[in-house]
Amino acid sequence: MPSRPFPPPCPGARAWAGLAVLALPTLLLGLDVTLLYLAMPALAADLRPSSTQALWIMDAYGFMIAGLLVTMGTLGDRVGRRRLLTIGTAAFGAASVAAAFAPTAEALIAARAALGAAGATLMPSTLALIGQLFPDPRRRALAIGIWATMFALGMAAGPLVGGALLARYDWGAAFLVAVPVTALVLATAPWLLPEHREPRAGRLDPASVALSLAAVLAAIHGLKELARQGPALAPLLWLAAGAAAAALFVRRQRRLAHPLLDLGLFSNRALSAALVVLLFGLVAVAGAMLAVSQYLQLVAGLSPLAAGAWMGPPALAMVCAGIAAPLLARRVRPGRVVAGALLLSAAGGALLAGMDAGSGLASAVGGFALVYLGLGAIAALGTDLVVGAAPPARAGAAAALSETAQELGVALGVALLGSLATAIYRGRLAATLPPGLPADARRALDDGLWTAAAFAERLPPGALAQAREAFMAGFQATGAVCAAMGLGLAALAAVSLRHVGAIGGPEAADAPAACRA
Repeated sequence: MPSRPFPPPCPGARAWAGLAVLALPTLLLGLDVTLLYLAMPALAADLRPSSTQALWIMDAYGFMIAGLLVTMGTLGDRVGRRRLLTIGTAAFGAASVAAAFAPTAEALIAARAALGAAGATLMPSTLALIGQLFPDPRRRALAIGIWATMFALGMAAGPLVGGALLARYDWGAAFLVAVPVTALVLATAPWLLPEHREPRAGRLDPASVALSLAAVLAAIHGLKELARQGPALAPLLWLAAGAAAAALFVRRQRRLAHPLLDLGLFSNRALSAALVVLLFGLVAVAGAMLAVSQYLQLVAGLSPLAAGAWMGPPALAMVCAGIAAPLLARRVRPGRVVAGALLLSAAGGALLAGMDAGSGLASAVGGFALVYLGLGAIAALGTDLVVGAAPPARAGAAAALSETAQELGVALGVALLGSLATAIYRGRLAATLPPGLPADARRALDDGLWTAAAFAERLPPGALAQAREAFMAGFQATGAVCAAMGLGLAALAAVSLRHVGAIGGPEAADAPAACRA
């Protein structure tokens, strides 16, 4: 009779302290997402960037993160995950100081690009190290759930922290928040985090790095331009260029003895299904986030700080789901947990779809909180399924795939659902506005509700109210699409992940009592 394998060791206090260290970069990245939105008005008044420069100040960070995730995840497997994390953390701190004291818009764009390149090292390195600290699947799932919720906490705290800082200091303070956090990580990482590198990984292939960067950057840029311009020729050409670079990348990986990305990872059904759920789940969440954030400020009339505070309850819902989902998945199959959470997200989308301009804050915040419940579950369990399905030597690459899917999902959601809402807004407005409007008023209304609200004093009586009604038509369509996507993804998770057993499996019964708790 074959002997059963020894159970994984129970993680001790040092492992949990290591998780606290790994959660800090995630919290920092969440803060960085929302801090800049508050700092942008003061920053623009000081540096006076052009409209194109302002766009690059916002986008350079996300572009570099998305484009370098696959490279950095694989690089960590080669040079050492802790080593890459500490190098990236130090670079993030230095780039934050450079951004805080940037004298020109060009210097700030360069610093933001450097921040993105450094940020790309943090997420896959932290995820891969969590797998080393917590070899037991049950504890690893819970640790990843806690790790994932720290990003939501950072995003929720961003407006509050940023508002408090900008009330007393200039815009550079928003970037200096990173300095003490990076210093703490650098001081504690050598003592609390293990090191691992794959000795047989081979050398990094520069051509593969260039192709992966070109594929992701072109796709993200095309999606952003699609959101800004609509279905014009330029965005479609960027998307085609991204697809061509991706095809060349895949072809090259199949020929290399030591590829940048092991395509064999996709043969695992659980990993592939989890990536699809993460990708399209983030499409729905990003579309809902864009719609709700605009509603809170443009329809409900809240300040950016008050709108950020009202986004706190949905972030708390995500935190609860991110921690509860891995615990529930110890007794219920993960596919069912993910499917159930996505059904709640679908209910949230339906609630948003039923709103009108007079529905009030409770409906918007409640609906978005349900959408965020689904995000918490798929961020925790989906990421765990991806990382857990990969062999330990490829943990960094698998973590990078998970993060890349989520980055692409956010860009796709903003582009497609943002474009849908804009098209409906313009169509509804064109059908309701009276003829004979001054050209500047019609142009302001056609640009969107942001511009219409800024020019409210120059608009004819009742025009702004009509613009809000047109905005709500696009808002309702976004909610309906989110509901439909939630239902479709719930069905996909229930079917594609049905073979994945409860986290921990039979060997969990052999674990020490402290580990079974």
